[in-house]
Amino acid sequence: MGSVDPVEALRETAFWLERERASSYRVEAFRKAAAALGDLPPEEISERARTGALGRMKGLGPRTTTVVEQALSGEVPAYLSDLRERNTEPLASGGTEVRKLLRGDLHSHSDWSDGGSSIEEMAGAAAWRGREYQAITDHSPRLTVANGLSRERLEIQLEVIAEVDARLDDLTLLTGIEVDIHLDGSLDQDDDLLGRLDVVVASVHSKLAMDAPSMTRRMLAAVANPHTDVLGHCTGRLVEGGRGTRRQSQFDAEEVFRACADHGVAVEINSRPERQDPPDELIDLANELGCLFAIDTDAHAPGQLDFLDHGAARAAARDIDPDRIVTTWPLDRLRTWLDRSR
Repeated sequence: MGSVDPVEALRETAFWLERERASSYRVEAFRKAAAALGDLPPEEISERARTGALGRMKGLGPRTTTVVEQALSGEVPAYLSDLRERNTEPLASGGTEVRKLLRGDLHSHSDWSDGGSSIEEMAGAAAWRGREYQAITDHSPRLTVANGLSRERLEIQLEVIAEVDARLDDLTLLTGIEVDIHLDGSLDQDDDLLGRLDVVVASVHSKLAMDAPSMTRRMLAAVANPHTDVLGHCTGRLVEGGRGTRRQSQFDAEEVFRACADHGVAVEINSRPERQDPPDELIDLANELGCLFAIDTDAHAPGQLDFLDHGAARAAARDIDPDRIVTTWPLDRLRTWLDRSR
């Protein structure tokens, strides 16, 4: 492959590291370097490289400086070339045909809440990876640990998303929210604002160990809310990763999934490797009850957008009809479904 712009080389390096689930420290080094150079004219970057001033810039270290210098010399940086070679295969075995059918993703986060990159960078990566549409669904106010968006911040974000979307040629950027489900089943944002969004993913993030009858009532109320489009990571479990493990919450899955089918709410197949949520037996039950599904990445960084591979493999293994996966639908059909109760 040909040479690359030095800032894009830094961003692409970070992407592949995120895809590989490398340490956040390694990823952040390349993202910080890209940010440090992002506003500089190309000729100034070249001049700083010529005079040896790059390595003295805040945000650049020896490895990131080498990547920039090699890109400026007209070659693909060796580190980036190695990452490209290591990332030629899908992240999961199986699910190839389902993966080919996926057109978009209804659950991702930006640096407006607990994601690591800007809306523009998330959108650019989604377009580069062939998405037709991508939803930005940052957290709602109650989840303060994730810098959840107040009404005022979300209204500003809607304007930003519209501006970014207007600059995109091959991707439609959808507005959205991952809204917390309160203990009484109500949703953690004002109804009128939820009605303005393209996508509402409703998820339980607190009191995951509550008794099954209470959790069932809580989830049923959220599913019945006319604003809810997707039931996110329904059990809240964690099966691996840096946060450790967490048992799945207990609820009457048959009753909840019947409600999802009745209300046209999609059950999310969360593609994050540490979640693998729902468990296989619950995917089977939701499938048996006629639910729709949304294969989503829950990406918190650009490189995690490729996590769709994991969700596609799980959907294929459970023999889900691709036509019942809303993220295989073209945008006009998807919008008709999303607008069903707006």
